[in-house]
Amino acid sequence: MRSPGAGRAVPGAAATRGRLAVTAAAVAVLASGCGGSSTPSTSAAGSGHSPVTVIARSLGHLGTVLVNAQGQALYMFAPDSRQHITCTGVCAVTWPPLRLPAGARFAAGRGVSAALLGSDPDPAGGRVVTYDGWPLYTYVGDVQPGQTTGQAINLNGGDWYLMQPSGKPLTAGSPA
Repeated sequence: MRSPGAGRAVPGAAATRGRLAVTAAAVAVLASGCGGSSTPSTSAAGSGHSPVTVIARSLGHLGTVLVNAQGQALYMFAPDSRQHITCTGVCAVTWPPLRLPAGARFAAGRGVSAALLGSDPDPAGGRVVTYDGWPLYTYVGDVQPGQTTGQAINLNGGDWYLMQPSGKPLTAGSPA
């Protein structure tokens, strides 16, 4: 005997599955960010790690900004004040820092000044790539390479701006 409602879509089931998928993704991001080394490492030839590469890329009306090797836009967080990482916990889930795995090095790609690249200790462990002292972050709202949906928004306690090859943030209306 068939139970009442068998074979019918349950209202809200798709939304619940979607929320579960997003929650699972957030947990995976948090888990992958745990651990690491606080020892600086800018050269690791033969370490088996690919370098973390920062590239300059023209993104239409915004001009040329920094992106990672996958083409994801790189942002700075105003409260970091070019001094240290202040985006932690839930903030770092929304704005994942550009991590430098233990034993890896960073590399300046096309249009990027190697002299401006560096790294800072991450309070969650390990190191984060910096540019002219600013820790670099991606944004989970940018789901495809070249998207810049995090530009000039105030979220998680401060303003977020794309980074330019000059080392200056791209504040509203000020491409350099």
